[in-house]
Amino acid sequence: MADPTELDAIEREIVDHLFLLQPTYAVFLGRHEHDGRLPDYSKESTDRWSARARDLLQRLTAIDDRALPPSRSIDRFLLRLSVEGTLFDLEEARKLDQNPMTFLTVTALTPYLSRDYAPVPARVEAIVRVLRGVPALLEQARRRLTGPLPAPFVDIGVVIGKGLPDHFRDAEAFAAAAGLGDAVAAVRAPAVEAIERFLDWLTEVEKPRAGAGFALGPERFQRLLFVREGIEAPFADLRKAGAADLARNQARLQEIARTERIPVSALIVRLQHDHCAASELLGTARGYVEEARRFVESKELVSIPGPVACRVEETPVWGRATTTASMEPPGPFESGTAEGIYYVTLVDPAWTSEQQLEWLRSLHRPMLRNVTVHEVFPGHYLQALHLRASDASLARKVYQSPSFVEGWAHYAEQLVIEAGLGADGVSAEVAQLLDALLRNCRLLASLGLHTEGWPVDRATHLFEKEAYLDPLPAEREAIRGTFDPEYFCYTLGKLAILDVRHRHLATRFGGNRRAFHDALLRLGCPPVGLLDTLLSPVASPAAPPP
Repeated sequence: MADPTELDAIEREIVDHLFLLQPTYAVFLGRHEHDGRLPDYSKESTDRWSARARDLLQRLTAIDDRALPPSRSIDRFLLRLSVEGTLFDLEEARKLDQNPMTFLTVTALTPYLSRDYAPVPARVEAIVRVLRGVPALLEQARRRLTGPLPAPFVDIGVVIGKGLPDHFRDAEAFAAAAGLGDAVAAVRAPAVEAIERFLDWLTEVEKPRAGAGFALGPERFQRLLFVREGIEAPFADLRKAGAADLARNQARLQEIARTERIPVSALIVRLQHDHCAASELLGTARGYVEEARRFVESKELVSIPGPVACRVEETPVWGRATTTASMEPPGPFESGTAEGIYYVTLVDPAWTSEQQLEWLRSLHRPMLRNVTVHEVFPGHYLQALHLRASDASLARKVYQSPSFVEGWAHYAEQLVIEAGLGADGVSAEVAQLLDALLRNCRLLASLGLHTEGWPVDRATHLFEKEAYLDPLPAEREAIRGTFDPEYFCYTLGKLAILDVRHRHLATRFGGNRRAFHDALLRLGCPPVGLLDTLLSPVASPAAPPP
């Protein structure tokens, strides 16, 4: 039997090994010793990584749970999921063999440009290292990607890749302001050339023969639920829960429409007309950040650990194809700053006037307010502040369940409505319900696309019918489901949090919402399959699967 104290050593070894393959994630978490590193995605390198991962996993499972404190038993399980989840991505989902986006997104320089965590020369040095490595990385991609590739993966990869040259130019301008532009210019040109060659290859070679083979299939989908969320219940249960939540949200929206004496379609149009001008988007978002912070404090929904600093900026050019808004939170290991950056995607000047108006109507004021709740207070940014302030173990600061992270932020949207945000009218709740319906459809589309053989047009119709989306955004949502099956995480996580609230709010926390939410956020970002166990007075070491 292994010495239980070995867990401390294996924990560090596993985290270091994970960061070899995921240096950009390490930087996101605030581990800046990995600044400027690109992963080695060659088949030979990842085969070696997998062999070492299996050795670590074997040592980890040799540790007897009965010799561990309950909290460390949970940590052991999180480490197991971290390793098994990465092996799943490599060997079962085959992301490096099928998805060009995997290679392109790791070249993003946003962490070095946006956050003042270190002197500019150190950040420029990291930028130079990344750009210097781009040609070799994309050469690995061409050797590694095994066609025919799924058509949506190729199309979105091309869109992301086209945004990178401008992103790299922004990095050169950032360096030039500090008198270091020449260092970046020397490596930017070869990096841009490599991007262009790679996009030409995708467009001319892979796109003509691209197919529809994106689906995980039932068995791998079930496996995904376990390695990400510790869930062993059949995915049919997830479909049933998602459909029930969709029905509840539709019923409430119809009820509001009857109260307002107009059909749902007119209710939505009324919201869409309440939009700001393109030049006002960032300023409006900043106002909603402050409003949301004051509301959370006044209603005592959840504590706000200090210091608090959140900037609102335009989404970087490379990310505009896939996001309306996003949060770059301070990582749990970030020592330099607690600042969060709330990105909002603005209208593209190259769009037609009709397209610009369509974008503004989709990001109308009630929706922008709801998005701000999700991204900032009490959503992602506040969640990150709690994780930074916690005394969580290394395993809990590194393991971040997608369904807990997105589920908390999605739950936050419903929470503020329950607490009375926008109670002087119906617009705030309608916006919240529309976003909830969108997330319901993401869950059902993910299951349909990956376990039932749905084509993209069937998923598109679901978003049009049930989430009231226009054809273009509906298709965009459906396509996202082909390469991001985990976008079920919003609804899955929200429902899991509502479930444990129902179980524990009154009995353990005496109905005190702030105490419940603080306890929930102190857990880190655990797999939602463990939430009930973790919120029990004493977490049983036998609770995680063996």
